[in-house]
Amino acid sequence: MNFNIVTLGCKVNQYESQAMREALLKNGYTLSQDKEKADITIINSCTVTSVSDAKNRKVISRVRRSNPDGIIILTGCMPQAFPDDSKNFKDCDIVLGNAKRAELIPALEKYLAEKHTFVNISQHPAKNEIFENLSVSSLGEHTRAFIKIEDGCNRFCSYCIIPYARGRVRSKPLEDLKTEIENIALNGYKEVVLVGINLSAYGLGENFDLADAVETACSIDGIERVRLGSIEPEQMDDKLISRLATQEKFCPQFHLSLQSGCDKTLKDMNRHYDSAEYAQIVANLRKAFENSSMTTDVMVGFAGESEEDFASSMEFVKSIGFAKVHVFPYSQRKGTKAADAPNQVSPAEKDRRASLMGALVEKSRFEFLTSQVGRVESVLFERMRHGYLEGYTKNYTPVHVISNDNSLCGTIADVKLVSAEKDYCTGELV
Repeated sequence: MNFNIVTLGCKVNQYESQAMREALLKNGYTLSQDKEKADITIINSCTVTSVSDAKNRKVISRVRRSNPDGIIILTGCMPQAFPDDSKNFKDCDIVLGNAKRAELIPALEKYLAEKHTFVNISQHPAKNEIFENLSVSSLGEHTRAFIKIEDGCNRFCSYCIIPYARGRVRSKPLEDLKTEIENIALNGYKEVVLVGINLSAYGLGENFDLADAVETACSIDGIERVRLGSIEPEQMDDKLISRLATQEKFCPQFHLSLQSGCDKTLKDMNRHYDSAEYAQIVANLRKAFENSSMTTDVMVGFAGESEEDFASSMEFVKSIGFAKVHVFPYSQRKGTKAADAPNQVSPAEKDRRASLMGALVEKSRFEFLTSQVGRVESVLFERMRHGYLEGYTKNYTPVHVISNDNSLCGTIADVKLVSAEKDYCTGELV
């Protein structure tokens, strides 16, 4: 039997989908040559917003129309967060929660034998949950390998459902991480990206931390770059920063989740820092890492955000000089504290604020790209487009180089950056 996997959401989901793909291949299933039709379709869902849930349901309906007699398996965060919401499971034959991914093959074999639809979701334990023993040897067509090293979150931001979907913090043991990255390196990957749900909490309650994970990854022969996924800012203390700065393979790009530049809004969000602390951490990173880049996420129109609060957030975002910002309007999430908060901002006003913030960060983006012109940087080429190679520098500046040499994909080469465009730099091979 053949299969397809549809992945929605974050880099952690991408990693978990690859682990399921490898498990299926190992057990005799084959990957479908048709991306729309397969005997089995696994939908790895995201539930970060209500819009995500709507998208999940739309994908399920589309897959069922394309595969009327196929088996549909729903897994991921949506069924885990809302196990009693049956409309999310319509048209699905098997539903597995986030804590049941290891049961994919047995569940599939049981369904094939009995042809009975079933739902298997169990709550995450309140404490002492074991890190899920998944591993991958590749990331499909990706040039960079995303490696999940942490799962769960203990923060309970007032807008976020993820602690309910992912459980409490737990971490991949260092020995398992080392073995996995060694296998990744043997398959030709030059760069690994360490990812997690609350990556900065890696090692919480253990005798290791995030710096140990980075040092382990950097020690592997064949791996030339090590990068971090999204991190919570207040856990980037001086000791961690100084240890990271000693690693030559470490990429100085930091996606520090901000959400708002207004202290009142940060408090309402139950974030664990204020704007002054955030700015100091950025300053510490820039001091430790030459030509580093800071990227982030900013939410606008949060419950109770006044015009004055929004202006304060705008001013702070402008002061940091981010290399790139993902701007998005707040979306009420059923099951979270903020969903029932008073003074909700209207959709039209949220859109207006998103447009204003977007224009601000677009200017900041171009200023950062312009600052890179004239530099010679190593670029990992990821893909060939129409007459040019596309890749990224260590600080994650996107670079286009005119070339038809497809053999450079997956390799690292020095490039002189010669101009800045709207969302990338052009360069010439050195």
